Order: sequence, then structure tokens, then C-alpha cells
Amino acid sequence: MEPVTLTTARLILRTVGAADTDAVYAAAQDPDIQRWTTVPSPYLYEHAHSFTRQQVPDGWADGSMATFGLFLPGQDGDLVGMLGVTMRSLGQAEIGFWATKEHRGNGYTTEAVRAASRWSFTHLAVDRLEWRAEVGNTASRAVAERSGFTVEGVLRSAVNNNGVRRDCWVGSLLPSDLELASTAPYLPARAEPAG
Repeated sequence: MEPVTLTTARLILRTVGAADTDAVYAAAQDPDIQRWTTVPSPYLYEHAHSFTRQQVPDGWADGSMATFGLFLPGQDGDLVGMLGVTMRSLGQAEIGFWATKEHRGNGYTTEAVRAASRWSFTHLAVDRLEWRAEVGNTASRAVAERSGFTVEGVLRSAVNNNGVRRDCWVGSLLPSDLELASTAPYLPARAEPAG
């Protein structure tokens, strides 16, 4: 899969490369990013180097992960955040994201999640996009809910964050939630009558 660039009203979502290594490294020094995401902690320069020069290009090349840096137009070096769509199985992917400290609270991440979700449904043949976040990561949950995800519950011991198993929230977004067609028919369970 070739990298693509998406645009929203306020953002450019594009792949990151060697020129973005310093920005990724600086952003990932934020204790909140290290606490609530699965980036290595401590986050070393070699992690950013490997991420921008190997992991991101490899993910695009083999179609396993589409990684986008979120940038403000006209300020290409100003990293707003990161977003990744990882293929998990046929028709199912997982979305993950983080925002830089100085750009939180502006709705940028929600805007990016909506754009990447729509792209996933229309270009990757995804029929279920899943979001997961460690229980307690209320900022991530707020972005997911504002983006249209339905929080479905808690998965016990489902996230490994730096060697510690933790419970996580799980939510989903379906093409029909955005008034898009699915690639495969979907037959939801019928509610059991109260009795």
C-alpha cells in the first residue's frame, strides 16, 4: 500500500519519515503520552529513529498499518499528533492516536479520527474499526465518543503497557455509523425480550 495524505478543514494527515524524527522524539517525551500509550518508556531517540525510518514505512509497504502524522497546514514541521490504523483481521482494524501537549483541547484529534475512519471504511474495506484505551484514559475515550465510537465495555488484562497488563475500554465504529455501506452484510443480534 502506498502512503496517502488526507486533509481536513484544519489538518494535513500524512506519513512521517526521517525528517520528522526530531518532532516525534520531542513529542513522545511527554509523560502523559508515555503513561497512556504503548510507546516505550523512557522514549529514546533510537525509538523515534526506528519508528520514522522503519516501522512506519514497513507498515505502509506491507499494508499492516497506516500511520499518519497530524500537521497544521503551512506549518509542516509542527506536529499536532499521531494516528495509526492497524489491520487486525479481515475487515477489522484498530485505531490509536495521541496529541502533543500544546495542541490538546482544540478538537484536532477528533477531526483526524473522523477523517481516518472514513478513509478506512472507503479505502481499506474495513467493516469494524475498533478503539481501545486503558481504563482511566478519559481524554482518549472523549475523542473516541466525539468521533462516533460506541463504547462496548471493559476487556480485562487486554493491554500490555510497558510490561504491565491492564484493563482497557473497547469501542467500535461501523460504516453504517457514518452512513456508509459495509463490504460484507451485517446482521446485528436482536434484543432479548424482557421477561
